Amino acid sequence: MTDTTASQLEAPAIGLRPPETVMRLARMGSAHPTRLSFLRVLLRRMRDEGWRFDRPVWEIDGKGVGRAVYRAVGPVRTYSLVAFAHDLPDAMRSDRVIATAWDATFALFDGTPTAADLDRLQANVPLQEAGRISARELSLSRANRSVRLWAHVVESLAAGRQPDPAEIDAVGYLMRTTAVYGSGKFGAADRRDIAERPELQGPFQAEMLSVWLTRQFTVDIVEHLAAAKGGDQAARLAPEIKRRLGVGNSTGLGMAPFLVRHPLLLNNWMAMREAALARVRALTGVGAQAIERLRHAYAQACENAESWHSDHPIQIAKLRDLRDDLARIGARLQSFPGDAAHPWDALWRWGEETLTLEGQEMLFALLIEPHGDLVDDLAAGMSAEEDPAHPINGAMSVASFRAILAQRYAWALAIDFDRPENAARFWYVSEEKLEPRLGERATEAGAEREQPLCTARLVAELHAALAGWPDQRPLAAFLLAHPEHRYMARRVQIAADHPYAEVQDNLIAADMLPIDLMRCKLAFFGASHFDPRSDKWVRISLFQGAPYPLDMQGGAAQ
Repeated sequence: MTDTTASQLEAPAIGLRPPETVMRLARMGSAHPTRLSFLRVLLRRMRDEGWRFDRPVWEIDGKGVGRAVYRAVGPVRTYSLVAFAHDLPDAMRSDRVIATAWDATFALFDGTPTAADLDRLQANVPLQEAGRISARELSLSRANRSVRLWAHVVESLAAGRQPDPAEIDAVGYLMRTTAVYGSGKFGAADRRDIAERPELQGPFQAEMLSVWLTRQFTVDIVEHLAAAKGGDQAARLAPEIKRRLGVGNSTGLGMAPFLVRHPLLLNNWMAMREAALARVRALTGVGAQAIERLRHAYAQACENAESWHSDHPIQIAKLRDLRDDLARIGARLQSFPGDAAHPWDALWRWGEETLTLEGQEMLFALLIEPHGDLVDDLAAGMSAEEDPAHPINGAMSVASFRAILAQRYAWALAIDFDRPENAARFWYVSEEKLEPRLGERATEAGAEREQPLCTARLVAELHAALAGWPDQRPLAAFLLAHPEHRYMARRVQIAADHPYAEVQDNLIAADMLPIDLMRCKLAFFGASHFDPRSDKWVRISLFQGAPYPLDMQGGAAQ
């Protein structure tokens, strides 16, 4: 399924929550990863299909420079992460998109690369944007070391001892990616060329595979350097320490506009998530295994919350809310399931009345966690091939179009954009930084280059332009006279059948927090330990607590 409309969703006894509840930034910015998150979907498929993993190439010298290959061998196809390790001076290490050198660079190769392929990639992948890859590559990425933790782990292992668990938990990763490019960028395979492959149909599956294999590389190379330094006395990472390490990611405003630019994809992500909650709430019974899984998930959530630290005021307050709410959830679980006809629904309704948004979103993740057999199939509905979809229906009458505006965009039409605080900012792409930025309209130049990301204001302008047009006229006549509104007209027609297609908040308001958009998307990826550096920049961890590829032969997964 590639396009999930409201009419296609199952109608359980308990319906889906309305978009005016779900699609608000404050709630979206409190999201937590769930079993429908993309990395969890990947891990389950790898386990269920019996994928095999190996490292056929390891050409890394004693200084940690060279190349390696990690293979994922599936029932039909093989994918290989080609990794290049570099000797990067500290002064050149930067997480900015405009950096020109990194500690490691990667490409996900379609198949098993030959020596000639490796030489071609070695001439291009370390250059990243300045190089070129081919349609044999599915992604291009790079990563930098977490310098302090990296040094601590190498020194500890070289001396024959394990690193300090407190140091591990304080950072949570040995390397952090600064970009993972796919979908045709810089010569890589276009999405449409691989979208029909079952293992890659879901959102960002190639990118998730690349990051997961990168995680294996990070522990392999740190152990390699420790062995080069410590010789025979060097230790390897203990399994319990290694499992606590993920792959970091440093993400800025470049990610924030994605959810706005992909309304069909956003709808399908949110719709499947809401369908999962509705299915669980509709259950009339609670089995012993479900209770055991719920309590296990709760214990993991508490452990995660205690190990999650931040110095940013926004996240400090959110963490306080989360920990307080987890204590409330724990107390409530003591009497679960009780005697309610729909015990899962009763637990959810209690949460809505009692918990903060942080706690509610955590409760959401906890409720669906024990019910994989009931909800995991919904992951198949989270894709959307957007480019050829939804041409404008010019035959629609102006009256019908106005009805959609009234139904789907009342929240936007209620905003007064003549008030300075409601139009305080503008989105643009920085020529210097090559990524999206937010400008202050009253004090900064560049508003004439504003990107069309404030859906609410675009709707207001479209609504005003429609004033006076007869109801019976076709929409095509209006757009012929006002072609500047074609973009928003198409979005409105998409929203008619896709209730979760729009973020229902003002994205240029003075008090808007871009980090809410980023956290929502990252939670769908499966990210944990959100650590904002500002309201526009966040560090997270991926695959923390998950198995490693080379350890998957025993069938472990989440």
